Amino acid sequence: MTKLAFDFPDRALFVRLFGGDVYAVGGSVRDRILGRPSPEVDLLVAGRPLETIVARLEKHGRVDLVGKSFGIIKFTRLGRTYDVALPRVDRAAAADVRRHKDIVVAADPGLPVEKDLERRDFRANSMAVRLKDGALIDPFEGRRDTLARRLRLTNPSAFPDDPLRVVRVARFASVLSFRVDPSIYPAARAVDLSGLSVERVNDEMFKLLLDSPRPSVGLEEMFRLGILEQWFPELQALTLAIQDSVFHPERDDYGHHTVWAHIKLTVDQAAALGRRRELPPPRRLALLLAALYHDLGKATTTRWEFKRGRMAVTSAGHDIQSERAARRVLLRFKVQTWNGCPIGRLVPLLIRVHHRAGELWNSREDVTRKAFNRLAADVQGEIELVVLLDAADRAGRGARLVRGLDRQARWLFRKFDQLRVNRETIKPLVMGRDLIALGVPPGPEMGRLLKKLYRAQLDNVFDTKAAGLARARRLLERTAP
Repeated sequence: MTKLAFDFPDRALFVRLFGGDVYAVGGSVRDRILGRPSPEVDLLVAGRPLETIVARLEKHGRVDLVGKSFGIIKFTRLGRTYDVALPRVDRAAAADVRRHKDIVVAADPGLPVEKDLERRDFRANSMAVRLKDGALIDPFEGRRDTLARRLRLTNPSAFPDDPLRVVRVARFASVLSFRVDPSIYPAARAVDLSGLSVERVNDEMFKLLLDSPRPSVGLEEMFRLGILEQWFPELQALTLAIQDSVFHPERDDYGHHTVWAHIKLTVDQAAALGRRRELPPPRRLALLLAALYHDLGKATTTRWEFKRGRMAVTSAGHDIQSERAARRVLLRFKVQTWNGCPIGRLVPLLIRVHHRAGELWNSREDVTRKAFNRLAADVQGEIELVVLLDAADRAGRGARLVRGLDRQARWLFRKFDQLRVNRETIKPLVMGRDLIALGVPPGPEMGRLLKKLYRAQLDNVFDTKAAGLARARRLLERTAP
């Protein structure tokens, strides 16, 4: 029998409590074979009732019972949390039901470990390691698939029972750089994904974007598997929208100059820039979603136009239409905040102005601080993200990942710094309470006056609060009866 060295904190404790009946299972085994770090270890305890497992664990840490019928325990010790499960079986609630919420999960302490592994999605995930001696339990050739970086179904007949598995195909192929077995595609396209919750789809999509070396791999798999068609029709439409090959030489493997080809490359470049800038995950996700949705409007604005002596493909106004489409998508997926980042507000703002950074560069010989102020204000101070989105969009014309900022992005960051335009300097100097002190009552008139004052501040008419208040007094004097 193949042995696999598998050590982790608290391994000795689990062996002492459960002897040869405790196993590491799933992704942590796969990751150990790949030689990559695994963020968590999932455990399986066979041959013992749930009450016995809980009684033994609670003497050594905090125990949270996820669900008695599911047979899953959250065990936390010294800041580490483990999922500890009993062997389980899955089945659809009815023979013709294909909705995730109708999957019945039943725990069975007497079930052989091999039967529990059979219920798992992919062969590379259907392995276990007995902690006592490191014996690898591999009834479905998961180790061979892992080493070959191949994604095959463990139980093809059960694949449609859980629609989430279709989305997980795309995520695993992308994050692990695994090839998808061709037999999966027709099986996936026959699965109705409408029963999935937006929360589950979001979770898989965000992992795909944040954890993939090249998110484009997973995005293309979503297209092939039919996920775009069922869940992201706005992106599906971009697979049929063409771009002008003069300005967008990028193309797919079959020579098509589609917006989809550009989108995938732009997301890859955004991922590379986000990693190099060491953006925290919430801000990196905002950048990646902006890159993913930044050209949605091209599906409705793309036209042929005779321009500069030739017929050209144009998409006038696509930035505004892309912003509106992105707002609708984020609203449909209930994405407003993620780990404290206002995704639902920030991403549309970035999309709306994603061409403005390039316009500053094109006018660099005579552009003024006013233009930089206005751009910074329109993205509510998120200067770094708008410059990175502009750089990713520009780099999205090629497949080679960027190694850093190009000349245009470096110039933009330098000018924002030289002109002292940042999140703090664009904050309004005159507030409503200041106008109240001048005798202006709250209401629409105050709102209009505040907007005038803020526009004047961004236009460099004044740069101190005192000067702003002086201007407010003059404006009030002009409108006084």
